[in-house]
Amino acid sequence: MVDPSTNKAPLLQVERLSCGYGDAVVLADVSFELAAGRSLALLGRNGTGKTTLINTIMGVMTRRLGGHITLGGQAIHALAPWHRAAAGLGYVPQERNIFKSLTVEENLTAVARPGAWTPARAFELFPRLAERRRNLGTQLSGGEQQMLAVARALVLNPRLLLLDEPLEGLAPIIVEELLRAIRRVVRDDGLSAIVVEQHPALVLGITDEALVLDRGTVVLRATSESLLSDATPLDQWLGVAAR
Repeated sequence: MVDPSTNKAPLLQVERLSCGYGDAVVLADVSFELAAGRSLALLGRNGTGKTTLINTIMGVMTRRLGGHITLGGQAIHALAPWHRAAAGLGYVPQERNIFKSLTVEENLTAVARPGAWTPARAFELFPRLAERRRNLGTQLSGGEQQMLAVARALVLNPRLLLLDEPLEGLAPIIVEELLRAIRRVVRDDGLSAIVVEQHPALVLGITDEALVLDRGTVVLRATSESLLSDATPLDQWLGVAAR
């Protein structure tokens, strides 16, 4: 589908995507689009398919039962994860997956690709990492490891950044730092992003749109601004989490 306001195809198109684990179907006929320069909050209770959707877009979820995924007009649903990364996906999984035996600086320089996001710029975004640039991954706190995981995805210079619950389990001060950094990346720099989160209040202020999953299907899509003004549409699907 072409966006009539820009006459351009969306950056990401997910069409009638179904996938699962073993005999269980987790996502059923999921379709949505994301324009270049836009950010999307992916919301839902535990077990509704948020992580499965992100993993399927990235290609680390291999049991795709049907559907298509297109990035910048290129079909990527049959590509290996590393080829999807080369096509322009940046991925920050829940597990972070930093190289713990390397220093902070080595984590960045080992994967950096040419583009606007350099290790130096990542250090400017995350001053804590600059201070610990010689530290090994094992010497970082959980929050610092999460910052490194985000920085490492950025120096790949992706077209679309996928963040799977980047704030989960972190101290409030670290959550604030990460939210400021993500806001800068998606708002000021205009990098397209999908942010998985259980708590809307944390991410609606830094995203353009929100998509709610329930039982593996899309049940709500709205602008983040409208949901901040009136959370009533979220109450049906998220209940107390919407507050």
